Amino acid sequence: MDRKYRVMIIDDEESARKLMRAAINWGELNMEVVGEAASGIEAINVIDDLKPDIAFVDISMPFMDGIEFTQTATGRYPNLVIIIMTAINQFEYARRCVSLPVFDYMLKPMVRTEITKVLERAKKMLDASNVTWEEPKVEHTGASADESNTTELIKKFVEDNFADSKLNLAYIAQHFGFSASYLSRKFKQETGSNFIEYLTNLRMKKAMQIARANVKMYQAASEVGIPDPNYFSRCFKKYAGMSYSEYVASKYE
Repeated sequence: MDRKYRVMIIDDEESARKLMRAAINWGELNMEVVGEAASGIEAINVIDDLKPDIAFVDISMPFMDGIEFTQTATGRYPNLVIIIMTAINQFEYARRCVSLPVFDYMLKPMVRTEITKVLERAKKMLDASNVTWEEPKVEHTGASADESNTTELIKKFVEDNFADSKLNLAYIAQHFGFSASYLSRKFKQETGSNFIEYLTNLRMKKAMQIARANVKMYQAASEVGIPDPNYFSRCFKKYAGMSYSEYVASKYE
């Protein structure tokens, strides 16, 4: 049976994401949309869980644009098929991507038949290469650690670097010289939570501390490594059970 390819849509416009979901017969292409992100920052945070084979990336997004995302993603996930979406007036800006391994560029508003053609070509390439979600590229950076103490070292590293918006499982794997899947299993086994849960919960715990000083939400978001306030807001509400403004207000009643 043919493998079903996983697609991720990264665009700050919800209407554009919904339209792409609805416009394409994904099943006919043996593909499925496994997730979305409204910014490059959000995408970096969820990509290890979604494991997409193909990512549609809008070039113009706040906080981390399509080019920055592409630079980060292609460095860590060399087999990810990236399709850049750009408006005609941004095409010159898109040319900055020429040195990056981008599969194709598509002008917005995109046409269903053109999207389908690009996806058919991507599928043909993926079929021929016969690769699955490759581990993020691992570079041994000289970080030496006794395996029995790795998890504690990772927790300390995250504690010291949580404000880095590009921090995720692949980043940690590169730094410590392990494969992401091994590190993910080991971390879950020894802490009881997966890495992204641990990182997000740490960031939200820090955000709650910052909120007590009546700091504005966008400033708190940036200080904990999630400069996209919309994504930060969703994470905070899930963790705290109330919105950031409600939490701040509750401390000053």
